Amino acid sequence: MTCLDCTVDSACPSQQPLKEKVAVISGGIGAQIARGLPACGANIVINYPSPPRRQRAEAVASSLHTPSITVEADITPEGPRNRIKAAAALFGAPFGAIDILVNNAGKAVDLPFEEQTLEHWENLVNLNSRGTLLLTQAALPHLASRGKPMVESFTEVWAKELPPKYNCTVNCVSPGPTHTKAFNAASADFMEVIKPLLESTPVADRDAETSEIAYAVLTLCHPRAPWPNGVNLVVSGGLTV
Repeated sequence: MTCLDCTVDSACPSQQPLKEKVAVISGGIGAQIARGLPACGANIVINYPSPPRRQRAEAVASSLHTPSITVEADITPEGPRNRIKAAAALFGAPFGAIDILVNNAGKAVDLPFEEQTLEHWENLVNLNSRGTLLLTQAALPHLASRGKPMVESFTEVWAKELPPKYNCTVNCVSPGPTHTKAFNAASADFMEVIKPLLESTPVADRDAETSEIAYAVLTLCHPRAPWPNGVNLVVSGGLTV
């Protein structure tokens, strides 16, 4: 992924506009986002939820050409705090704080409604909502002057409340169907349902590449985009138009 400076201007003033900025990425399409931000110089903190996923997270971190760490942290109340503590401990000086927070961990229940249990629902809410809330709260004391927490469900409220207090912006990227490992592993019944949806996508009859979602995140994180706040950037090829 190329630096946005090099696509905005013919003469790039800085090959690394996010140099020495610290980005904490919670999960989901995080691998591709983690590969995109270092192209602009950011230092990366990658989360993995359990030991079986450690190897993949470390492989992503080792492929980056910028300082990066991996942190094991689940969705318990201690998990987000441990993630932020690890970031602050490694990058807290001389860089000072967290500049970019990407709340992108999420899941869906790939079962017919009548087969979903209360446990399924609690796991979904704990990851998609409670995890976002706790990670953002843990990060607030460490936010640098231009940190950007991003999450759909809280964007509108937080975009009004947090910028005056923390000198940050709050935006959201909402992907459509995306070519991830979890999406590819979905059941045949689910894929049969989603197929007509993909075929009706205006830009092309396909799901998104993770790099396309990551570039949208990078756009909102870029230092040349200090004014968007409360934005929900839908990246779906026009599927919701």
